[in-house]
Amino acid sequence: MLKEFKEFAMRGNVVDMAVGIVIGAAFTSIVKSLVGDILMPMVGFITGGIDFSNVFITLSGGNFETLKAARDAGAVTLNVGLFINAIISFAIVAFALFLLIKGMNTLKKKEEEAPAEPEEPPREVQLLEEIRDALVKK
Repeated sequence: MLKEFKEFAMRGNVVDMAVGIVIGAAFTSIVKSLVGDILMPMVGFITGGIDFSNVFITLSGGNFETLKAARDAGAVTLNVGLFINAIISFAIVAFALFLLIKGMNTLKKKEEEAPAEPEEPPREVQLLEEIRDALVKK
């Protein structure tokens, strides 16, 4: 059973998938930083200082300055700003994947368009053609 598991775990597809998941997790942290640390402050500056991470609606009543203060008080909130950040993160990841797949398809198309050199027929076929040509000449 251990041998079967080892064979399964070492298959190319499983290893490729594991590498993809690890790279995806690292890419996610990069996108979160891009959205939270670079894009959202610029959007907040453009919109007059709105910090989307602190845009929320309190359902249980009360007035709170920040989302952290509302959470610390145990208030029930709809975190609209965090949802907006998540949508922007998704859009960035989707666009990055679109560009990656588009580039791969372009490279694949160039490979397909390159004319393949005609294969040389097997030696037997060449000999038979020579015999045929010799018979035609007689």
